[in-house]
Amino acid sequence: MTLAVLVVAVFWLAYSNGANDNFKGVATLYGSATTDYGQALRLATVATVAGSALSMMLASSLAKTFSGNGLVPPALLGSPSLLIAVGAAGAVTILLATFLGMPTSTTHALTGALLGVSVVVGGTDAPAGMLWSSFFLPLLVSPLLAIVGAMVVYPSLRAARQYLGVSREMCVCVGAEQAPALVGAGEHLPAGLVPSAVTLSAAPVDQCIERYRGRVVGLDAQTAVNGLHYFSAAAVCFARAVNDTPKIAALLLAGGFIGGAHWGLGLVAAAMAIGGLLNARRVAETVSHRITELNTGQGLTGNLVTAALVLGASHLGAPVSTTHVSCGSLFGIGMVTGAARWKTVSVILLTWVMTLPCGAVIGAGSYWALTHAGVH
Repeated sequence: MTLAVLVVAVFWLAYSNGANDNFKGVATLYGSATTDYGQALRLATVATVAGSALSMMLASSLAKTFSGNGLVPPALLGSPSLLIAVGAAGAVTILLATFLGMPTSTTHALTGALLGVSVVVGGTDAPAGMLWSSFFLPLLVSPLLAIVGAMVVYPSLRAARQYLGVSREMCVCVGAEQAPALVGAGEHLPAGLVPSAVTLSAAPVDQCIERYRGRVVGLDAQTAVNGLHYFSAAAVCFARAVNDTPKIAALLLAGGFIGGAHWGLGLVAAAMAIGGLLNARRVAETVSHRITELNTGQGLTGNLVTAALVLGASHLGAPVSTTHVSCGSLFGIGMVTGAARWKTVSVILLTWVMTLPCGAVIGAGSYWALTHAGVH
């Protein structure tokens, strides 16, 4: 019975993670009108599943951190009450943010849940130094680095584009439509002749698609930008799944519930994919359209900055949040272009501030309820 409850909690957490996180890597594709929502979501799902599959080889290395090692007493590690409380608290926190359409961090939610349990178990003896150096500092610094990175990289790439002679152009629709026949009374048009008139139409700014004209190393500029954009988006989704899948499956690993078949990792991967397919739309609209306006070059810049920082942090072992980095890069682009929507940015920042304490409160309450119900 306890195992079944734990599996449900982990599935729920993975589903929530997929709903909130899967689309973030491809948000710039959708936001810049490089592709539509459905195609972007399919790419995100495929890349996420591929990343989860690779993570099966890395699961044991991430189990210690997110099963509570260093945050709760050693005797409590692997206890069902701890694992269920952390999984449920993380899931509720992330789903709440998803319902509000706000991107948030799974790492932050899980850290908050572990902190809440540690307070219930050990009072005020939570290791503040360890929390600051291993969690808070990277999570605070990473969006700032992303903002600065985008503010440096985007003008540099724009200058390079101009130096190479690649120009920007907007689309104009030219066509023909049937026109009323202007003939006198009793006159008739020759058979087969349909009167027409040339038409010129302009779309609202939010429906116009900006394209690049020119060639770079022999390739059409727009084709090259689109190719790099798709590749970088898939890479961000892939890297995020490699990092997040074992992080969530650690709750099963810590309890000794995953054997050599790694069925738990498969469960997490499937839940993440389902969550993204069914409930990604609200967060997708926020990240893609409500932070700042994007063209294809700006979207590519955001993904390049995100990929560089996330991969660099992974190499250093710093637990940065892909959410914080990807949104931070969009904040930076919006600041450079003057198109940032500060009301949305402020709400996102407030969500980030509230994620950890929300996870802590729910984690503490869940652990207290489970232990008083006889689950240990």
